[in-house]
Amino acid sequence: MLAALILLGAGGALSVAAALGMKASELAHLGGLLAPAAVVTVVASLLASWLLPRTSLRQRYLAIATVGTVVALGNVVALTGAMFVSAHAATVLGVVLIYASAAGLAAASASARSSVAALERVTVVATALGAGDPSARVGAIDAGPELDRLASTLDRMAGELQRTHDQEVRVERTRRDLITAVSHDLRTPLANLRAMSEAIDEGVVAEPSTLRRYVAEMRRAVRLLSSMVDDLFELVQIDAMAIEAETERALLADVVTSAIETVQPEAARKGVRLATDLVETAEASCSPHVVRVLQNLLVNAVRHTPEDGTIHVAVRRELATMHLIVEDTGEGIDEVDLPFVFEPFYRGNAARSGEGSGLGLALADRIVRALGGVIEVTSRSNEGARFDVTLPSRRPLC
Repeated sequence: MLAALILLGAGGALSVAAALGMKASELAHLGGLLAPAAVVTVVASLLASWLLPRTSLRQRYLAIATVGTVVALGNVVALTGAMFVSAHAATVLGVVLIYASAAGLAAASASARSSVAALERVTVVATALGAGDPSARVGAIDAGPELDRLASTLDRMAGELQRTHDQEVRVERTRRDLITAVSHDLRTPLANLRAMSEAIDEGVVAEPSTLRRYVAEMRRAVRLLSSMVDDLFELVQIDAMAIEAETERALLADVVTSAIETVQPEAARKGVRLATDLVETAEASCSPHVVRVLQNLLVNAVRHTPEDGTIHVAVRRELATMHLIVEDTGEGIDEVDLPFVFEPFYRGNAARSGEGSGLGLALADRIVRALGGVIEVTSRSNEGARFDVTLPSRRPLC
């Protein structure tokens, strides 16, 4: 290809000379001069193709400008020796070419400087990203469309790395917090079980009434541990993709009824009244996972509603959303605790105290978010709490 381009250039030069009226003998003489020049050019180009990849970008720019000037001056000298150009004309052309070479070298140097600076900036950012700094960015470099595109591509990649890094940090923080919380919450019932079992085994406790009380406490501790393990297992097993792809549906009225039946015995024991308002959505359907959401909200409400209190379950439909509301007249939640009630094992003055596993609200929040919705809570201490679950009815889930 290199030889073909050089031969094409020589042929073009002869064609131009013929078009300008040069005689055949002169064309032949000119061709004789161009032949060795073409050979030299091919050799020089091959040498340059071997050397230039080993040089810097600035050196390449300067080499290209220098080669053009040297070739032009060589042609002037050859044409002068062949008497095609007078000595005076050759001198004038030489001066002009020297000036042009200076201008070309200056332009090449300036262009190389901007390109090299841009590449150095890209290299610095790439090195920082490789060293583990996902916040590094190239920014605008104004070095031409190709280098600008390279910089923007690197910045987009850095943005993806930043998001991945932030997500990994959040996951790791959540994992540590969860392990810490689980360890803390398991320690107490396990310690109680150990103490009571050792007391019974060593004969420290022998009275039937005391034994019955110990057995009841042990049964309560086992029930708490079982509930905690079940909730924890379900919490980590929730798969948003699987919920997204599910096609099973359930009548909303059946979902609410099933959730209420779960807490009805405890509510009756405490004298808490359960009321529902499903008139607007009696025939609506939703994901079966909503049952667990309502169960957890109702269990929490019954636990923190005193005797003769009321828990109200209502459903409201809007154009694009469906609202499931669980409102109680219980002890409420302190304002300082509201931002944390959906965190696993968070212990506040109300929402996280008692015998619960500490995962009910966290599990409800995880399911709702997997369904593409949001769960919100409003409350004041000693004034009850209101949980509002908003699900997108435009989706096939609800």
